[in-house]
Amino acid sequence: MSELAKLDIIVLAGGISHERDVSLRSGRRVADALTSHGHTVTVLDPQAGLLADLTHRRPDVIWPVVHGATGEDGALLALLETTGIPHVGSRGGPAGLAWSKPTAKELVRRAGYPTPDWIALSKETFRDLGAASVLEHVLSALPTPLVVKPAEGGSAQGVTIVETSAELPRAMVDAYTYASVALVEEKVNGTELAVTVIDTGDGPRALTSVEIVPLVGVYSFEARYNAGDTLFYAPARISPEVAARVAETAVAVHTLLGLRHISRIDLIVDEDGTPWFLEANVLPGLTETSLVPQSIEASGQSLGAVYEALAQAALAGN
Repeated sequence: MSELAKLDIIVLAGGISHERDVSLRSGRRVADALTSHGHTVTVLDPQAGLLADLTHRRPDVIWPVVHGATGEDGALLALLETTGIPHVGSRGGPAGLAWSKPTAKELVRRAGYPTPDWIALSKETFRDLGAASVLEHVLSALPTPLVVKPAEGGSAQGVTIVETSAELPRAMVDAYTYASVALVEEKVNGTELAVTVIDTGDGPRALTSVEIVPLVGVYSFEARYNAGDTLFYAPARISPEVAARVAETAVAVHTLLGLRHISRIDLIVDEDGTPWFLEANVLPGLTETSLVPQSIEASGQSLGAVYEALAQAALAGN
């Protein structure tokens, strides 16, 4: 049991996005870890009346783990700020920047960090300018292979690897199923990494990076949450020099986007050892198969201790 003051913590999990089930699993894991350190934890599903309930109860800390647009586009986090109750995680404005993959990529590129070339296309532009004409121009600017994904969202939903031009139309349709804007991105070959960045009040630091190796195809939604579908290496099988470069890039992106407490920065390291930024996750998955818990444990720390430290950092206003 921790000797720190015991806290009354509300974990927000669920919501109405495509990632509801994952969020509920994350919430239970966070609650269990904090309870094991003696804290009082209640898991709530965001719904009508939530803000009134929070204001009435006044917990010490709120921990949102609501994945998808419901929690990660910045709106919920901004509303939590209006309650005056400390919460774990980024504030609304920075979360909104990270939620938009094209916006995050543009900010990272302007800061001088590599990110794959891309084109962001709204469903309206795709329709109004003619799908065939738009795709022709996309392929002239970004030759295959490509990665097509929703410009907002997580858990690899709506993501397609496009190896030939004939596969692009279907990939666009799949991406538009989950968002009104599709991101068509150059595919960089290399080692896929997830880097957890933690800041409990003494500055952001990167934890052990996790290498992702899907057994079949890509790191899809199913591969993320079905045990045994993906191999993970923590630490990643990269040299110490590349690992240092990866950590520096992850911390720089976390800081550049104004993120707070915890984030997961996804990167590809090419054959030259250069890290390429893909996206930033402000409320990353915390399930039994998620990458952040693997990174924490590979760094020699317990989930309960790290989650407790994050809650204490939020309470202290860090």
